[in-house]
Formats: sequence, structure tokens, C-alpha cells
Amino acid sequence: MTDPNKFPQWLRTQNLLTSLTLRNVSISDTIPEWCWKSFSNLKYLDLSKNRLHGIVPSVVRQETKWVDLSYNSLGGPLPSLWSSANLSYLSLGHNLFSGPIPSNFGETTPLLYYLDLSTNHLSGELSSIDWKGMQSLIILDLSNNNLSGKIPSSIGFHLPSLERLILSNNSLYGELPSSLKYCTSLGSLDLGNNNFSGILPTWIGENLLHLAMLNLQANSFTGKIPQQLCHLKYLGILVLAQNKFSGFIPTCLGNLSGFIDGEAASSMTYEYDETMSIVAKGRELKYHGEILNEVMTLDLSSNNLSGNILTGITMLTGMILLNLSINHLTGKIPRNIGNMTSLESLDLSRNQLSGEIPQTMSSLYFLSHLNLSNNNLSGRIPSGYQLQTLNESSNYFGNPQLCGPPLSNKCPGDDDGDETPQIVGGVSNGSNDDEEEEKIWFYGSMALGFIVGFWGACGSLIVKKSWKRAYFCLLENILDRIFVIVVVNLCHFHNRFH
Repeated sequence: MTDPNKFPQWLRTQNLLTSLTLRNVSISDTIPEWCWKSFSNLKYLDLSKNRLHGIVPSVVRQETKWVDLSYNSLGGPLPSLWSSANLSYLSLGHNLFSGPIPSNFGETTPLLYYLDLSTNHLSGELSSIDWKGMQSLIILDLSNNNLSGKIPSSIGFHLPSLERLILSNNSLYGELPSSLKYCTSLGSLDLGNNNFSGILPTWIGENLLHLAMLNLQANSFTGKIPQQLCHLKYLGILVLAQNKFSGFIPTCLGNLSGFIDGEAASSMTYEYDETMSIVAKGRELKYHGEILNEVMTLDLSSNNLSGNILTGITMLTGMILLNLSINHLTGKIPRNIGNMTSLESLDLSRNQLSGEIPQTMSSLYFLSHLNLSNNNLSGRIPSGYQLQTLNESSNYFGNPQLCGPPLSNKCPGDDDGDETPQIVGGVSNGSNDDEEEEKIWFYGSMALGFIVGFWGACGSLIVKKSWKRAYFCLLENILDRIFVIVVVNLCHFHNRFH
């Protein structure tokens, strides 16, 4: 009986095959020699998302155009599959390949537009590779390896068609080469978790006008955040966390239209299942594919930034994640922060912010993570709506002048007798005006919840198809939050009037 986890033997007789796809079919086997020798006309090969192991035979087929062996457990040195002059697509990511990338890598693949070697154990210096001849390369993903050295100074001249350059989670260092400014089609530049240094060049905002994603977190960049970044109208992910940036937050960041109308994905012509690590909701999360395109993020945390939080930031109504924590920011939280109606995560902790928490923050209906701890905030903590579900005292710790639930500090004028209204003759001793106002807010919140739920579903599907996947992933979470809001309010009115 044929083992279903092995390569089927009947394939050996199919010597006229031009395309072979065995994707995600649970094959647990080595790639047999005959798989290469029998298919002399093979142009398309997809064996991805299986449990393949062992070494890939270095058999060269000049006819081969497409090879996908990603998401397996293949090891050893990189196979010389790219030695085909017709090869245009090569995906070997998420395997166990080790050793250096051959120095002549780019000399024999003039038609290659897609190269994914991510999440392996590759080593060696990036500058030792000759990238000449790869003028057609659009996708280059070498992330999550052990690569070292500097980015070649001439890389931008050799790879002018790049739309995605992903080198995160390696040991690369040095300043960004100025030749990258000639990669004017770049839509995603991810250099996070390396050892890059120097100032952030102004040409990023002047030349790379199609950038939708810029991730430079966990490096050693210094100096000010250049105002030129505000020219990037497609930008929807800006992560500069864990560097040494200083000075004020640029006042023009409030003009980044990509955070307003959600056009971050429109600048890239080629779809790619890119993965990016982003600190969100108090922990590091991995976003990928279409979901990544929709997670509008501004993360400037863990730097030396000073000055006020700009009122203009509240204009970025499409932002999902905002993290300005661990800086030296002063002043007040912008009063209009409630305008950022899409916010799901807000972290302003470990700064020197003062003043009261704006009541408008209760209008952030999708907020599921809030951290305002370790500042100099004062006054009563706002309540109502979504804030009632974020009742962890740790959200507000380290602000000795804050008072009210969920903290144990009582506000001036509060005592045990004031917490529960006295009922005399079936009528509360609170004013009728207060009761009527609370009724208006209650029914208004129910109506607004219905409108947000209905048009959040139908409107997004009508306006933009790429929102479908992101919407359905968030739908269940949104409904849970609306349910909690309604239940809390119902319980409140039940206790008050009965």
C-alpha cells in the first residue's frame, strides 16, 4: 500500500509534466532524485507547506521558471536552483538552510523578480554578494537569518525595481547607503532589529514617495526625526521604536494621509505575504499579508523625544495602534484624542504628561488596550462606554494625583455615602436632569453602536475589497466590545432606577 506521506511513485512516469503542485498535502519525505531527473520539462514546482526534510539536490533545469519549497524543514546549503536563466520566482523561506548566500547569486538570474530566503540559518556578509544583473527583482526578503556586515553601497543601482526590501532580524550594521534613494518604487522597507546607526536620511521622505511601511525599530539611529517623512502620503506603518531619536515629534505628522484614508497598500503593485513584528496591546505581535496592510501603526516609543503630543495627531482617524511610551514628552493629552475613532491600542506610559485625562477618550469605542501609567496626570479618571471595560488599575499606576475608579484613591468630595444614591419613596434623591442626561447618553450610545456595527461591516466591504479579510478577523472582537458596553450600561440603569 502506498504511504500517503511519501511522494507518490506514479509521478515517476509523468515525464512530460510541465507543472507540479503538491502544496500543503502533508508529505513527510526527502525530495527523491527522480523528482528532478524525471521532469525534464518542468517549469512550475510548488512543494510548499509540507514536512519535507533533507538536502535539496542541486539539479539545474534551464526551463524552470517557478520554484516554491517554503515552509518545510529542508536543510544544508542553498541549492543552486537559481542557476536557471529563466528562473523568475524562488521561495525557500521558512526552512533550515544554512551557510552563506553564494557570491555569484545575482549573475545568472536576470529574470528573477521574487526572492524569499527568510527564516533560515543563513550567515555571511551581505556585502559579499554580487547583485548585478538582478534589475527585475521586486521582492527581496532575507529576514530572520544570521546575516552580518553592511548593506552594499551600490545596492540601489543594481536593484532599481524593488518594491519590498525586508532585512529585519539579522546582525547588519552601518549607515543606510544613499544608493537606496534610487529604489523609488519601494513600498516597504523593513530593517528592524539590526545594528544600523547614523541619522535618518532625508532622502527617505524625498525620494521614496511610495513607502507604505517603514520599520526601523531596535537599531541605533540618532538625531531628529526628519520633517521630510511627512511627504510620504501612502505611509500607514511608521515604526521607529527602540532607537536614540531626540527632539520634537514633527508637527506635520498629522498630515500623513495614509493614516486617514487607509491607502497604505495602494502603492505596491505586487502582493506578498509579508510578516512584520509590531508591539501592540502590550506585547509583540506578528501581522502579515492583507492584515498587515490594514494595521495603521505609529510607534515612536523608547526614544529620547521631548515636547508636547501634537494636536495634529488626532487628525489621523484611521490609526489603529499608537505608541509614544518611554520618552520625555510633556504637556497634556490632546483634548480631541476622541477623534481617533479607529484606535485599538494607545500607550502613552512612562513620559512626563500632566493635566487631566480628556473625557473624549471615552469615545474610543474600539480601544482594547490603554496604558497611561507613570506620568504626572491628575484629576478624576473619566468613565463611561469603552473606558468601563478598561478598568485595570495598572493602566493608571504611577500618577499619584489621579483619583477615582479603578484606582483606590478617592477624588475630593467623594465618600462612601456619596457612591450610592439614597432612594426615598421610590425616587432617587439625584436630580431629574442628571437622570435624563444619562438616559440620553445611554440610548445615544446604543444607536451609535448600531451605526458603527452596521456601516463598519457593510460600508467597508463596499468601499474597499481589501478590507474584507481585516474586517472579518476583527468582527467578533468588535461585537464582544459592543455587547460589554450595552450590558454595563443596562446594569448601571437597573441598579439606579430599581
